[in-house]
Formats: sequence, C-alpha cells, structure tokens
Amino acid sequence: MATSQSTGRPHEITDPDARLMLEVRDDNAAAFEQLVLRYQSRLMTILEHLVGRRDLAEDLVQEVFLRVFRARKRYVPSAKFSTWLFTIANNVAGNALRSLARRREVHLPTHESGPMGVHPMEQIAQAGSGAIPARQADKAEIRDVVQLAINTLGDRQRMAVLLSKFESLSYAEIAEIMELSPQAIKSLMSRARGNLRDALEPYIAHGKRPEAG
Repeated sequence: MATSQSTGRPHEITDPDARLMLEVRDDNAAAFEQLVLRYQSRLMTILEHLVGRRDLAEDLVQEVFLRVFRARKRYVPSAKFSTWLFTIANNVAGNALRSLARRREVHLPTHESGPMGVHPMEQIAQAGSGAIPARQADKAEIRDVVQLAINTLGDRQRMAVLLSKFESLSYAEIAEIMELSPQAIKSLMSRARGNLRDALEPYIAHGKRPEAG
C-alpha cells in the first residue's frame, strides 16, 4: 500500500484529519477512533455502490481501516488524509471486484443509496440523461434505476463517478486516488456520462430498467 511521501513538518499541516493520523502514528487509539467515526459512513456509501452488496462493503470498510492502522508508522502527510484513505479504498475495492469476477459471483442488486441520501443519485440521473419525468417515478424508484445504470459501468468508470458525486472531488483528486492522469479521469468521466445516458434512455422513453452487461 502506498503511503504519503513528504518532508513537511507536522506543525505546518492544515488538514485536521492528517493531524489526527499523525496522532494515530504515535499510537493514539482515540485519534484512530475519531477517524473511523468521521469516515466509516462515507466509505460505506462509496463501497456499497461500487460492489453492490452491503455485507461485502462492510467487510471492505473494515479492511480499509485495518490497512490504515497497519500503515500508521509509515504515514507521512503529503496530501489530504481523505485522498490517501480513498486511494487505499480504491485498491481494496479493486482487489475485491477482481476476486468476484474470477469466481463469477458478481451480484449487484438495487439497494438504498446510503447515508448521503438520494441527492447524488438524482444528480447522476440529470448528468446522464436529463431529468427523469415526474410521471414515471418517485425518488425511491429513481434511486433504484440510477443504481442499476451505475452497475452497467465498468469498475473504473463507476469509481470515478461515485467519488465525483458522493465526495465532490475534483478530477485532479480523483486522478490521484485512482493513480491516473487528470486528463484520463476527464476522459473516463465523459465516457461514463455517455454510458449512463445510454443506460437511462430506455427507462425514460419506455420505462425499461437498465440491465448490467
């Protein structure tokens, strides 16, 4: 797992979560508990939408924090703590998705949108194909349909979309997390929007729900 590389001194750090992580590095258990409380639900939101299974997402969240704890002695803050954390989450999720694909057990049911609520899902729908007509769906149905549309995306497109909509990250931040260039993320997001539009249009026109490929 990659850790931050920087020569910055702790007193210069402005990110409060990075300061907490430095306390974790010094074996402050209370600081680690604070970080878990701050990020647990956010990680669950991203990972559950990414892998489509709450039970698996819960296991992955635990794995992310276990990796954070194991890496604490090597931690040096060169970027926002959240960027470092979601880089770890991206690696953990990627390993899990590859394992599922190898076992041909990928299962992506619809589910609640998580603690962030329905608004990011509505934004994804609007970004993908314009507003879904009110006559066709209430918010719960829109949420489910958009989740199905997200499930049609490839793993990298899905991760980029989720980080953009749920964490409001810039292309540069997503690029750092996914270890790609900002231009590659821009291209990835453009293709994802097009794929979402293609997946949602049959529902808008005919009420046909998207199907994962």
